[in-house]
Amino acid sequence: MRRSRVRLGVLITIGLLAAGSLFLSAGPVALVQAAQAQSRARALVDRLFGRGLPAGIAKSNGRIEATQVDVAPKYAGRLSVVSVEEGDTVTAGQVVAQISAPEYEAQLRGAQSEVLRAQQAKAQAEALIAQRNSDVQLAAVELQRTEELVKNGHATRQSLDQRRSTHTSAMASLRAAVAQREQANFAMQTADADVERLKSILADLVLHAPRAGRVQYKLRRAGEVVAAGTPVLTILDLRDVYMTIFLPAAEAGRLKLGGEARVVLDPVPQYVIPATVRFVTRGAIHAEDRRDAGRARETGVPSEAADRSGCAEDARGRR
Repeated sequence: MRRSRVRLGVLITIGLLAAGSLFLSAGPVALVQAAQAQSRARALVDRLFGRGLPAGIAKSNGRIEATQVDVAPKYAGRLSVVSVEEGDTVTAGQVVAQISAPEYEAQLRGAQSEVLRAQQAKAQAEALIAQRNSDVQLAAVELQRTEELVKNGHATRQSLDQRRSTHTSAMASLRAAVAQREQANFAMQTADADVERLKSILADLVLHAPRAGRVQYKLRRAGEVVAAGTPVLTILDLRDVYMTIFLPAAEAGRLKLGGEARVVLDPVPQYVIPATVRFVTRGAIHAEDRRDAGRARETGVPSEAADRSGCAEDARGRR
């Protein structure tokens, strides 16, 4: 680094000597040109070595990044459709892929048949309950008549016992019919729950974009069999753009959350992007030069700056 500084100093000195000779030979025009060259050289040196910054301002380099979101299936299956390509812009909730699962569709049809069977069993139980109610009412009337006849001596005790047994049997049959109706209700609820479960699985086999953003990677193609949780796409959320920079501990410790920052893009240095300090690590990072370096994250970068992600940027933050 010291050798490069010496070389730059030599170049600047040579430029100044050349400017003097040009002034003597060519006049004021050459001097203006030499002054402009000297100004550009000084600006380059100040930018390389971080000089010329006001007090309380720190400078570092980093890259602009955006939050990555993986789109993965909840259940295993074969990809039938992947409807987006890398670089496409997607909206939240947009269908981006679909998994074919005929076995779940067959199970759904079976569960729907079980619902119909349970409904039919419930209808039969309702009809049986009505029949048993009629039997109970008839047995109760016959029992009451037989009791009166026995009191008047016109019927035997044996007839009364038979009527009582018939009434008891009718009551037991009614309770059995009610139990069948309850069993049909439980079977119908179970079948309905199975239908809802299978419908939920089929709905999860249609993959939607969880956020609006841009497709960065298309990791799987149609026809491939994917396991549960295997990423199919990676989407960049361009509304959550950040930049991570590293500062010496003495400067990082003076940062505060919510502090102002500015980002200058190398391709377009004439534009300055406002940002905000969102996160500062508690611990220190041991750098190569054996000095502690703190890590700070700036956010609030406009989404259009994310298109230039991957190039080095300058970040200046107020300490």
